[in-house]
Amino acid sequence: MGWLNWKERSETLIIFPFQIITIVLLSLLLPLSFLLLARLSSAHFLLTITSAKPSSPHTFLFYFFLYTNYSALLYALVSLITLATLVHGLTGKITFINESSPGRVDRPHLYAGWILLCTLQVCVGLGIEGSIEAGVEGSDIGIKRGLLSRIIFFLGLHEIAVLWYRTVVKPVVDDTIFGARGAERWAERVAVAMSLGGLWCWKLRDEVEALVIVAEVKKDLGMGIGVGDFVGWWLYYLAVTIGMVRLVKGMMWFGMILLCERVRRVNNHSNNHPIGDFDDKV
Repeated sequence: MGWLNWKERSETLIIFPFQIITIVLLSLLLPLSFLLLARLSSAHFLLTITSAKPSSPHTFLFYFFLYTNYSALLYALVSLITLATLVHGLTGKITFINESSPGRVDRPHLYAGWILLCTLQVCVGLGIEGSIEAGVEGSDIGIKRGLLSRIIFFLGLHEIAVLWYRTVVKPVVDDTIFGARGAERWAERVAVAMSLGGLWCWKLRDEVEALVIVAEVKKDLGMGIGVGDFVGWWLYYLAVTIGMVRLVKGMMWFGMILLCERVRRVNNHSNNHPIGDFDDKV
């Protein structure tokens, strides 16, 4: 019994905090992907209008990422996850990794999760590091959108991050640490939400809008809109659509609560004042 208690305590004090930190860091890969795509769109636009050429050797990594197929791979991965989130929001059904069986994970799904996780880790790691060396930020465009648009986009981005956490990050981390998938804990969701909120306030809210602004500015200037510009514009409004679906569902849920409360009050009133009592008084 003492050995079992010591094992449970060690898991609580050591393994669980390590698991939370790992889940948070890996869950941020998806929001960081949006940040990187925004910086790529901003860099493409600025290089187009200034006809600038990379001169510093320290910026080689970013420009290598900018002009190779790595960006296309990142666009494809982020589009896949975002589309899956929209389908899940509309239908409630999506199976990257089976969510219905908390004690086990099908091995093919787990392998797919590992591939997605490792690929996104490499792309985001190289791209973000290169953008920092090059001094590129998505806020360089200098145009901002309204508060309502930002709120709805953040709701959509949160839904995308939650799906990424549930279907890819958590199963991979749990299988690596415990050899099986564990039940979702409230501390994990709170940590993921807080980390996303911190990243949003720090960088994302000012830079991610370059995804849509670049395409709109190019259209207004009569410039050609590339495939990357269109995909970035499409991803932004896809996230906004997901946020709107989430907002409508939240309003419907709140309306159902009010309706149920009203029905409960009517039933209580009817029970306290039966029809027979009213007839006797008459």
